[in-house]
Amino acid sequence: MLTASAVAQQAPAPAGDIPAKFTPPTAANDYERREFMVPMRDGTKLFTVIVVAKGAKNAPIVLTRTPYDAGSRARRQDSSSMLSTLPLADEMFVKGGYIRVYQDIRGKYGSEGDYVVTRPVIGPLNPTKVDHVTDAYDTIDWLVNKANLPESNGRVGMIGSSYEGFTVAMALLAPHPALKVAAPESPMIDGWMGDDWFHYGAFRLANIAWLGSQTGYKGPGKAPPSGGYDDYDNFRDIGSAGAWAEKSGYAQLPYWQRMVAHPSYDGFWQGQALDKLLAANPSNVPTIWEQGLWDQEDMYGAITAWEALKAKGKTGNNFLVMGPWRHSQINREGRSLGPFQWDGDTAQQFREQMVLPLFNQYLKDGPAVTLPAATIYNTGENHWDRFATWPLACEQGCAAPLKPIYLQASGGLGFDKAGAGGDSYVSDPAKPVPHLPRPVNFGDGRWGDWLVSDQRGVDGRPDVMTYETPVLREAVRVSGAPIADIFARTTGTDGDFVVKVIDVYPDEIASDAKMGGYQLPISQDIFRGRYRDSFAKPTAIPANKVQRYKFRLPTVNHVFQPGHRIMIQVQSSQFPLYDRNPQKFVSNIFLAKKSDYQKATVTIERGGAAASAVWLPVVALDQSAAMAK
Repeated sequence: MLTASAVAQQAPAPAGDIPAKFTPPTAANDYERREFMVPMRDGTKLFTVIVVAKGAKNAPIVLTRTPYDAGSRARRQDSSSMLSTLPLADEMFVKGGYIRVYQDIRGKYGSEGDYVVTRPVIGPLNPTKVDHVTDAYDTIDWLVNKANLPESNGRVGMIGSSYEGFTVAMALLAPHPALKVAAPESPMIDGWMGDDWFHYGAFRLANIAWLGSQTGYKGPGKAPPSGGYDDYDNFRDIGSAGAWAEKSGYAQLPYWQRMVAHPSYDGFWQGQALDKLLAANPSNVPTIWEQGLWDQEDMYGAITAWEALKAKGKTGNNFLVMGPWRHSQINREGRSLGPFQWDGDTAQQFREQMVLPLFNQYLKDGPAVTLPAATIYNTGENHWDRFATWPLACEQGCAAPLKPIYLQASGGLGFDKAGAGGDSYVSDPAKPVPHLPRPVNFGDGRWGDWLVSDQRGVDGRPDVMTYETPVLREAVRVSGAPIADIFARTTGTDGDFVVKVIDVYPDEIASDAKMGGYQLPISQDIFRGRYRDSFAKPTAIPANKVQRYKFRLPTVNHVFQPGHRIMIQVQSSQFPLYDRNPQKFVSNIFLAKKSDYQKATVTIERGGAAASAVWLPVVALDQSAAMAK
């Protein structure tokens, strides 16, 4: 006993139970996961994850550059199987023998350097000597060096959605010779005109929380609490977006400060318009541009970039795909959106029948692929359409012109111009039109499919003007981008106009009773009235004088079936998706005071020289001649 006691007294105190390093065994894995700090030309090192199958040889590389944590992006779950480890959208690449690479952009998560939101290209807005163009170039240069990645065949493709799509598009401005193919999916192209931050000058409150989580922290972050459950009340009660930023601490964030300093489409936004930069520096890299027809975040970018390159004669290597998807749904299952069921898993069809063959051709010497100029889902007939040229109808330069459908008396709508008249409503900032039935909470699960939500939730409100055709006896096909053309006067000195094109289902549907009378919006957008003459130089609206508000709506490829109706809705708010317009002209709506918000009576003009209409891309029902062979 004495001996045991002595030994116990001499034994060291117990060490902690967490070792300095714990390494799970990986011998059973069919892949290797490698992590590197890849050096850029300025010495900054970017955290890069490489996942490569064991025994791989002469394998192509697929690269994604992300602000959303490369470490977690490259790990769906812990598994000894590469197929199970990587995300769903990577399954085709794993099966195809590709090397998969994810990289944190500079300043985020594991990467060194300073993070700048959608860092502009080197130039007036970026005085440094690095940007996403150079970082992509330097990363690819490192990857194709056999000393760094001996299993590769020296060819790289880039793919990514949303911000990751933006980094793909940036890489195309001066592509590395080894970049052989690219797929920007729902890319952020112009944050003011119609992607994340604004739509024609109206600020998107729905995305404001992203700023806190993304720029408030280098790693994972969270948005500050907004208050009660109903974000309609939360944002309305506090006032302007600027007041919300002050309350939540966002006034500390440099990017918020820059946004507040540039509420209009000035040089700050124009200098970052990536569609214009791509058109000025068109590449020869085969590129497939993807856009969701109901993308609730980045509806503007892909098709605008594709159109800009088409105007430069670069149709031979640029292909457009628009599917029946919400934002980034192409990385998930695409069988449905809201209550609507599609013809199979359309997202998988896109990945495996369009993206993969193109990547195989240019990265693996696979069979030559013949992609049509545009592959657009037909949301009225529920199938893919493949077009040799697109759009089928437009203002000029298309096979068919746009056709105006006029707002008529007593809520009528038709292709014949009506007699002069007007419809008035009171737009009250204290009672804005909700974009979804209340309560509206941005975390309630409805954000992804709100663009297909039934518009009967607002139809019938006194501040929503509804115009509707008689029941259609024949199908009406629309293929292109509608143009809203609204003539209106207001008692205020500023105001917004929301215009929606809606497919109204028959009152009774035998196969699905709950869809009877459904009002499906196929295209909608908002326009801030102060920008009717210039996006860069806003001006007050002259009270009680008719003004014209003409703006493009998102692209459609739809057939209104017999028995359906075509509907147009016009309103002056869509809250809390977009911030409220005070309806009194102030120099900066971000900084509007509660006393600036006022009611206004808005009158939509009909007939005569001021005939409000939506110019629809109406084409013949039979478009077999326009289809790709």
